[in-house]
Amino acid sequence: MPRWLLILALFLLSCADPPTPRAPEPEKRPASPVVVEAPTPTSEQVPVHADDPSLGPKTAPVTIVMWSDFQCPYCSRVKPTIQKLRARYGDQLRVVWKDLPLSFHKYAREAAVVARIAYLERGNDAFWQMHDRIFDNQSSLSTDSLVAMAADAGIGSGALETFRAEAEARVDRAIAESQALAINGTPAFYIDGQLISGAQKLEKFVAVIDAHLAKAKELTAQGVAPGDLYAALVKAFWEAPVAEEPEPEPPIDPTVWEAQVGAAPVRGPKNALVTLVTFADFQCPFCKRLATTLAQLEKEYPGKLRFVFKDKPLSFHDQAMPAAHAAREIRKQKGDDAFWKFHDAVLAAPAKLTDGDLETYAAAIPGVDVKKVRAAIDAQRYDGDIDKDVEQAELLEVSGTPHTFVNGRSLSGSQPLAKWKLLVDEELAKAEAKVKAGTAPEKLYEETIKGGKMLRPLDLKVPADAPFRGGAKAKVVLQVFSEFQCPFCRRFARVVPDATDTGTLERLEKRYGDKIKIVWRDFPLGFHPRARAAAAFAREAKKQKGLATFWKVHDELFDLAGVLDDEKLEELAKRHGIDWVKARAAIASGVHDAAIDADQQAGTAAGVTGTPATFVNGRLVSGAQPDSAYIKLIDRALAKK
Repeated sequence: MPRWLLILALFLLSCADPPTPRAPEPEKRPASPVVVEAPTPTSEQVPVHADDPSLGPKTAPVTIVMWSDFQCPYCSRVKPTIQKLRARYGDQLRVVWKDLPLSFHKYAREAAVVARIAYLERGNDAFWQMHDRIFDNQSSLSTDSLVAMAADAGIGSGALETFRAEAEARVDRAIAESQALAINGTPAFYIDGQLISGAQKLEKFVAVIDAHLAKAKELTAQGVAPGDLYAALVKAFWEAPVAEEPEPEPPIDPTVWEAQVGAAPVRGPKNALVTLVTFADFQCPFCKRLATTLAQLEKEYPGKLRFVFKDKPLSFHDQAMPAAHAAREIRKQKGDDAFWKFHDAVLAAPAKLTDGDLETYAAAIPGVDVKKVRAAIDAQRYDGDIDKDVEQAELLEVSGTPHTFVNGRSLSGSQPLAKWKLLVDEELAKAEAKVKAGTAPEKLYEETIKGGKMLRPLDLKVPADAPFRGGAKAKVVLQVFSEFQCPFCRRFARVVPDATDTGTLERLEKRYGDKIKIVWRDFPLGFHPRARAAAAFAREAKKQKGLATFWKVHDELFDLAGVLDDEKLEELAKRHGIDWVKARAAIASGVHDAAIDADQQAGTAAGVTGTPATFVNGRLVSGAQPDSAYIKLIDRALAKK
């Protein structure tokens, strides 16, 4: 058996809890989920599988195998280097992708899984298209933005569910291979068995590749077949990896958040020394794993812990919302004990949830009227209550599930039991000291989280001269930090002919009319060379011809799809009666730079790192999110007195 396969097998047999915690962790899957396809061509030391995403022909004389992380800024920085190498070497170079999502990058693993799902659903090209989308939108990654990117690529919630287990398995396989090669950071490259660590300059890659091409020519002349060339080159350049000491586990964040219990279901005594508030989704595989861990904690700390459940159903789990409605109806009928029986049954179930499953689990609880449970699901009776939990989750910066606050301290994902015990022990010691000092146990939690952290809407002032449309005195204001060369901004702003289900802003305006006010704020990104010129041109259009012309220019700039040279701007100026000579002079002289810079500074101060970024009455929504993300915030704001 090849050495790498033996190591992989040992890893898969011992990975109930990975050595490096990450959030969220993969769901336990049926035995032997990894389909290792025929080698393509491969080597014992640095394996390449037929199902590894790749660029370039399999018969290329030089192969780069790269381990990367979608949320790593250095991996993003090396992306253009790979593009330049492919342009330089053409069919002489093959590039193979391997996943190595790092534990401290919150969305790296989910991004890796979504990209692998794209591969499984639509093939190699779809993976690389998703790869580019994710890196281009790296600054605003979230669970919702990844779902939106997948949908934009034609990959729906069904595929995300169907292919998830296999995608997780392939990510785990790549991680196992990185561990066998002692790779601890990203990006890391094995060029025919020769290691290059980090985002090195183009010249370093060129020097190595040129040397390998010369060796490949020599081996070919000696009669090595194309299918055997990769293994022969790896053997020629191979150096055994040197294991490095792993970095120590960082301490758990001491920040206390104001995670209120409210009217949520509770298990455990009111005077418990430690309260755990968990935001979860009944269909989430990671929540299933956490439920087992929390049950173990309850056994090991009898009478000392209180457990609180909060709803955060995820949009791509089709049974999560029905399950949340069912659980709330069961609680209304029979109280907290019945709720927790249903909770435990659903999260212990190994199979995918169906409507029938929910009714079966409800019927197993004595005294529950199943017809009323079904009616509650059909009527979506508890939408308002569930939304209150979701809103609280947003204020506490909860983006995925599960997410737990232990006496207000945040712990994301399904972490190993030892990590939970460490945090619980720390909080128990603090709580015991407070009780000894005179704090009543039943008031302990509220006093612990009092004044804790919570996101509150920013008081983001609208400049007097900012372009806007909609109701001038509307109750809800959307301040959109955007730029004209950003493809995500374009698809967020406009219904364009080459894409489907885009144009969120246009749809919101149609839905709400003068009930909302949409404000444009400039945020040109440095790597888009014509973004600032386009921003200045749009401001000059407003100055010369007024607000209505600004919005016409706004729409048509986006319609140009990033082609914003002077020739295109001049055509646009003529079409709308704008004096092009004055406009060109305004762009060249920087007349509008102060206003553009003021917008950019305000956005940066408010936490904007990429575009588009929208503040709905001061609440930030990063990236081009689904319509529902904005509708939810707008409806809440309109409903408030």
